[in-house]
Amino acid sequence: MAATIKVTAADVSLYHVAARQLGDATQWWRIAQLNGMVDPDLSGFATPVQLVMPTVDASLSSGVPGVSA
Repeated sequence: MAATIKVTAADVSLYHVAARQLGDATQWWRIAQLNGMVDPDLSGFATPVQLVMPTVDASLSSGVPGVSA
């Protein structure tokens, strides 16, 4: 079963969530893809929203596909 977390506007953005959960803020797009999101901004979430989290992937050294660190 995939890991899930709850986020609110207090979490600010998927950048912050990715930094805290994946150890790399630039991997925010992985969370977005899994949850059908395109915008990292969480300020519109008035109530907690559950997000599916990807597994930590250390092979994505820069976090962005096709870009090497």
